[in-house]
Amino acid sequence: MTTAKRVEMIEKSGVPAYLQIAETLREMIQRGDLAPEDSLPSTAQLCAKYGVSASVVKAAISVLRTEGLVIGQQGKGVFVRPAGPEQGAQGDDALLAQLAEIQNAIHDLAGRMAAIEAAVFPKRS
Repeated sequence: MTTAKRVEMIEKSGVPAYLQIAETLREMIQRGDLAPEDSLPSTAQLCAKYGVSASVVKAAISVLRTEGLVIGQQGKGVFVRPAGPEQGAQGDDALLAQLAEIQNAIHDLAGRMAAIEAAVFPKRS
């Protein structure tokens, strides 16, 4: 008897899959489910978990890397960034605040775009 792996569904909300995955991983880091210096699941594991392609997973990890939450080590994997004095620097805080604003704007635009698409292309029964 084989055991089927559970695939977590990506919502069809107008928010791109890579942003949904990045948000899930971000929440895991913030909750401490993924502690500093822990490795993230591999690209293949995340692909299987969410039922997406490697490019979607890589885009999600790129978002987290840009936010300074993870670091990649060639040939070893992607790890939760350890807490350090450089993360508390004022310049980093300003950059992270700007990135958060951009991310919120993108999220808002994705929702607005989904609403426009729903109005223009109504579901057919």
